[in-house]
Amino acid sequence: MPDVTIVAPVFDEAGAAPDLAREIAAAFQGRDFEILFVDDASRDDTVARLKALKAELPQLRVLRHARNSGQSRAVRTGVLHARSPLIVTLDGDGQNDPADAPRLVDRLAAGPPALAMVAGQRRTRQDSAAKRFGSRFANGVRKRLLKDAADDTGCGLKAFRRDAFLRLPYFDHIHRFLPALMLREGYEVAFEPVNHRPRTTGASKYTNLGRLWASLSDLLGVMWLNTRARLPGDVAEL
Repeated sequence: MPDVTIVAPVFDEAGAAPDLAREIAAAFQGRDFEILFVDDASRDDTVARLKALKAELPQLRVLRHARNSGQSRAVRTGVLHARSPLIVTLDGDGQNDPADAPRLVDRLAAGPPALAMVAGQRRTRQDSAAKRFGSRFANGVRKRLLKDAADDTGCGLKAFRRDAFLRLPYFDHIHRFLPALMLREGYEVAFEPVNHRPRTTGASKYTNLGRLWASLSDLLGVMWLNTRARLPGDVAEL
């Protein structure tokens, strides 16, 4: 069984996905790993291009949703099908740098059992000014209300323990609230600065207005979940 599974959700990323798969394999060369691309019902030839890579990259697995279900569902599909206890996620558009991923995995593996996640935080956002402003505003509001200490939950590059993730309540857009939900379950979360690259192909699937509407309702939901959390402390078998 592999030591780590790298999960990359993709939707209409035919231009970025093949090179990203090769970069991931290069970053984890010498380790026991698998790469899981989860295609969220792409309308282009993303799946065909990834399948053509399987002979070149034996660690590559490709899953496909029959219906478009969103990034969070694609991440969860990948985690459910992963064969390793440690998971790395990164965006399928190539803006996350796979070279940073092994460092997050190493910090997670070397940490105490309570450390369930090491989340990347983008040092220099390579996005439009409007997108950076919207993200900074949303992160500030979320951090103040949820007290999750996360400056950049929108960064797709994260390493976490599979069993911890599967304990979390699932909902659409959960990927933006993982630090808060991990803390809710009594786990520890750490943060690492990571590189961010400009998009060179394809188009963003998000707008500030669409993200704001979803984030407001999600934020209220997570705040409610936090009020209903009751941790039992240490559990002893007698």
